[in-house]
Amino acid sequence: MIVMIYSATKNLETAMEAATSYDEWAKAAKAHDDKSGVTKWKKSDESKYFDYKSIRRRLRRLRRLRKNGDLVGILYELIQGVHGNIDGMGHPRLHGKAQFGTKKLIVDYVNEVVTALELLASPAADEIPFDERLDFFRRAQHCNGCSALMMSGAGSLLYFHVGVVKTLWEHDLLPAVLSGSSGGAHVSTLVCANADEYLAELFEPENLVLEIEREQGLMKHLNLLKPEVVTVDEIREVLDRLVPDLTFLEAYELTGRHLNISIAAAEKHQTSRLLNSITTPNVYIREAVMASAAVPGFFPPVSLAAKNDQGERQPYLRSRKWVDGSLSDDLPAKRLARVYGVNHFIVSQVNPHVFPFVTDTQGQKKNVMSTVQRVTRVTAREWINAGASIFEKPLAFNSTIHRLSNVALGIINQDYVGDINILPRRRLTNPMKWLAHRSVDEVVELIGMGEKATWPKIEQIRVQTKISRALDRILADFDRRRSGANVARARRTG
Repeated sequence: MIVMIYSATKNLETAMEAATSYDEWAKAAKAHDDKSGVTKWKKSDESKYFDYKSIRRRLRRLRRLRKNGDLVGILYELIQGVHGNIDGMGHPRLHGKAQFGTKKLIVDYVNEVVTALELLASPAADEIPFDERLDFFRRAQHCNGCSALMMSGAGSLLYFHVGVVKTLWEHDLLPAVLSGSSGGAHVSTLVCANADEYLAELFEPENLVLEIEREQGLMKHLNLLKPEVVTVDEIREVLDRLVPDLTFLEAYELTGRHLNISIAAAEKHQTSRLLNSITTPNVYIREAVMASAAVPGFFPPVSLAAKNDQGERQPYLRSRKWVDGSLSDDLPAKRLARVYGVNHFIVSQVNPHVFPFVTDTQGQKKNVMSTVQRVTRVTAREWINAGASIFEKPLAFNSTIHRLSNVALGIINQDYVGDINILPRRRLTNPMKWLAHRSVDEVVELIGMGEKATWPKIEQIRVQTKISRALDRILADFDRRRSGANVARARRTG
């Protein structure tokens, strides 16, 4: 019997791996849960990883209040029950056991909360004053938090990020807050500086392939033994063609998406920066992307430009130059939390040099080997930092070595994972190709790898972001209604 189950699940795993679409993958994943017995686990409320009894009580109260039409009661209940990871529902082990989805109780509760929120936002709830409901939705949004997609440095592996973004876009799960460094900055800029209509057209498979083939026209030569490194002029040409010449604020006003680009200072005693529409609204995006892609030793540091009060382009921080942001702040989680209230991070991580420090925590089970690996990584990091502290003064006599050691420490001491981590199934570590041109076939393969790596995360992202996405939609609608009311009032009094 056990052998039959193992054989069946093995065949389904092969089918999941060979799937050419999300629907095909999901069908095999659900069948795998059925065969392995995990579907039974999903239907059961019980789990030691979250307070299922509390969630069950909350769900029953919300359903009863909605059935009775008690809108005031629903409002009161939600005031106490809308915040991120309530009662431990976001625990990684709850979203890593099944191939598809999680506990039915969690899904049902999230759906009921969203239904309740939409009911409070509807005309049926007009008995509750508009301003009171608006205040509730704003506080709920603040308490619940929001999600961000952080894309790592990638070099020419950036097409993996394209596959990730394309998949999230197709499922209407792309967060409004995006960050990127180096190759990740290119992809996040493409998304945040172009209107939805352009993205919908670009992500069509045939158009995407045509775009890839067009990029290959930039290549002058391609030596398979020693791939030609992409030049600064080629990067700039692609940016000029695909990204409008906008400031961060103008990009946000165009798309409603918050673009964040990490850059590092080229000079000593300067800190890294996170550029966005709030901290640097008038800085031009193209120069920021060029700076974030300026890998030391390969590309020269870049100066930024900004729009002045006359609408003219001028230098920004004239005396400063900037380089690849992944060296110091590949995934700027703390800064995004401070600026936007982000408390849930989706990470697309493809930076080859960080793989020794990265694991997909979602699916990782606690066993002896995983514990040893984790302890080894932590111990190695501590030893390296201790050694750097001991040799700090001797290294200071050689400015080049001192600078390189600081860069190495910056890489080692960063956090490279989030709440949901999307990683390549196989390590892409050929250093000869990190900054090299890619063939059409290689690009298509990388995009496909990004898509396939995202499919197992779709349901987790859908469940964990559904409430925040509903709040975003409701608040946007309320803001439009308030603006319309203000305009009408002004016309009457004018």
